Amino acid sequence: MRQCFCKPDNGATSRDDRHPVTQSHAQTDVADLRVFDLGPILAAEPGSAEEEALLSECEAMAACLHETSCLVVRDPRVSEEDNKAFLHLMQRYYAQSREAKLRDARPDIFYQVGVTPDGVETAKCAKDPKCLEQIDTMPEEHRPEVPKVADPKWRFFWRVGPRPDNTKFADLNAPPVVPEAFGQEWKDTLDHWGNKTLGALQAVSEMLALGFGLERPALVDLMHNGPHLLAPTGSDLAEHSAEKTIFAGYHNDLNYLTIHGKSNYPGLRIWLRDGTRRTVSVPDGCLLLQAGQQMEYLTGGWVKAGMHEVLVTEKTREVLKAKHDAAEQAGTKVAPEEYWRISTTMFGTICHDATLQPLGRFAQLETAKDYPPIFGGDQVAKALKEIGLDQKEIGGDHNLHADELIGA
Repeated sequence: MRQCFCKPDNGATSRDDRHPVTQSHAQTDVADLRVFDLGPILAAEPGSAEEEALLSECEAMAACLHETSCLVVRDPRVSEEDNKAFLHLMQRYYAQSREAKLRDARPDIFYQVGVTPDGVETAKCAKDPKCLEQIDTMPEEHRPEVPKVADPKWRFFWRVGPRPDNTKFADLNAPPVVPEAFGQEWKDTLDHWGNKTLGALQAVSEMLALGFGLERPALVDLMHNGPHLLAPTGSDLAEHSAEKTIFAGYHNDLNYLTIHGKSNYPGLRIWLRDGTRRTVSVPDGCLLLQAGQQMEYLTGGWVKAGMHEVLVTEKTREVLKAKHDAAEQAGTKVAPEEYWRISTTMFGTICHDATLQPLGRFAQLETAKDYPPIFGGDQVAKALKEIGLDQKEIGGDHNLHADELIGA
């Protein structure tokens, strides 16, 4: 197995064979994951000697995604200043009144654009007996907090990239919502950060395709015209600051690849393929990616969708206390927007009209039968039902059978 970590650690072993913990993984923070530089793939022309020289690095990236379900990358086009500008705008947005934010909600199309209020999203695990049973069997030191109620976080969905001219899934390709109080600043800032992170996703996809033994554009082509969503969350620490308060219950994402910059508060925890839990601390100038359900589909289960949760941790409270201490020393109060924990999340998604199925060598895996062909839009609709975001049925049954694809 290729080395996916920068350095060995002190190790641990699992108390449960169903959730193995390898010595090289235990207690490793995500900042210790190997960092992949996207600069060389951006400079390498398709079919060039430079691209061929990158093959071993692409294979290493693919192997690390298999092993950990996550990646840390550095994209020379993405700066920390871009991330901070996006964070500050979202803090101002979420600090608005509840009434102002609710004007941006679109429940009739499953909240897939605009704002999703607190108390709407529910982690699938909260009502899935199989998932809850799995949590019970996990070693205590790697066990997530069990979600019992809907998440108290807010989320804003902003589409990034071109939309299809013709689609079977019009409701899932809705126009964007621009908050009244922000106007052009909103569009400029979100488009800027969204396009930067989408570019990073595309570069990673080219490297992964080569590492998977596919043609370089194979995954990027499936992403073309996809409903990529910039999806910053807002969690109000003025109201929800108790330790272990769950902002996003234990779950994985329904999309292809999820990418994050640095948040203004810690709190994200992820699980590697071997069942070990990691605290996320994105290194300066880097981006964190996690595999979603669509990536698992395309690889026939060779890459697993990464599990994660967001909650108030001791470190979250330490950052909040530092803000209070600084304000008290200055004789002021913490500004309302400073209480909001913001994510810089971007969901990269396969085009709704593209067919999800195991690609290349993954189609020969024994597990490939568990991933029958399905349109991307149908896969998304099914997943939305499971987490409570579908307020109406999606018309049409576009599920495909293997025999229907023969000769298509």
